[in-house]
Amino acid sequence: MSKSKYRALRMPVRYLINTVLVVLLFLGLQLLSQNVLSTYQNKVLLLVGINIILAVSLNVATGYLGQLPLGHAGFMAVGAYTSALFTKYSTLPEPVAFAAGLILGALMACLFGVLIGIPALRLSGDYLAILTLGFGEIIRITLNNIDNVLGFSLFYGAKGLKNIPKYSDLFSVFLCVVLTCFFIHTMIKSRHGRAVLAIRDNEIAAESCGIQTTYYKVMAFSFSAAFAGLAGGLYAGYLGVLDPSGFDFMKSIEILVMVVLGGMGSMLGSILSATVLTILPEALRSFSDYRMVLYSVVLVFMMIFRPGGLLGSYDFSLSRIISKALSFGGSKGAKEDAHHE
Repeated sequence: MSKSKYRALRMPVRYLINTVLVVLLFLGLQLLSQNVLSTYQNKVLLLVGINIILAVSLNVATGYLGQLPLGHAGFMAVGAYTSALFTKYSTLPEPVAFAAGLILGALMACLFGVLIGIPALRLSGDYLAILTLGFGEIIRITLNNIDNVLGFSLFYGAKGLKNIPKYSDLFSVFLCVVLTCFFIHTMIKSRHGRAVLAIRDNEIAAESCGIQTTYYKVMAFSFSAAFAGLAGGLYAGYLGVLDPSGFDFMKSIEILVMVVLGGMGSMLGSILSATVLTILPEALRSFSDYRMVLYSVVLVFMMIFRPGGLLGSYDFSLSRIISKALSFGGSKGAKEDAHHE
């Protein structure tokens, strides 16, 4: 009698399957964008991708690390203005300038994440939330008034930074979404990610086991900030104009709502909730007088009936499903062999 075995897929096969699915998804979105969607709907699609990056990146600090930062919009603003200024005044070719601007925006946001994370992550809970909230407001107020200190116009304050090249398109946004999800997934599955999860579950126990809690907390926080800066760079290339009021406290709350609604620690949940919460307000524009009321009612009912979010802490894995299917098939075949014997 043969024994059933769990047929786990090899890592190269998993990467091949995921790569094929990503390519097929992009081709499907490309066809949909060119043949079905209007110009306005294409812009909403780009905004969905940017919000997915914001939600997934904040999930690193909230869902995986277990902290409650409220300054994500500040990191987004740092990345947006850094990328916008570079692409606006750069003499490099368009694709190179845009790619370099996004990288610079992500690195600058990461640097701010380290500078803020070192003192902030000594705190936790409400204290951390208040400190990061203050950081976000400092960034916004600085962008509004720093030109007066410098003595020349650079950020243009409340007037807004204008004439930013609109380089963001479906390919660049989709590629950044895929890279963000890939790097965050890879980090969480590595030993560094397991250390971050251990800190979330029990920081005292993790420290007693030799995990450098301060190092890993700052690492996860700056990792989260870097991708917020990347989303900010795409946002600048999407709008073409930046106003500090667009990165206020409510923007951070909006991103946090996406993470909580999708499920703390669920990347797929963050993707679904960011998609729904971006499309829903636009779909309700025909009910302009009651749009935000309906939007709020949906959120309230969601939190009543699904307080853990859409998916809780569940993460979808196609490779795991295929492995289970192969295991089921092997087990079934083994039972048939035993019956014939």
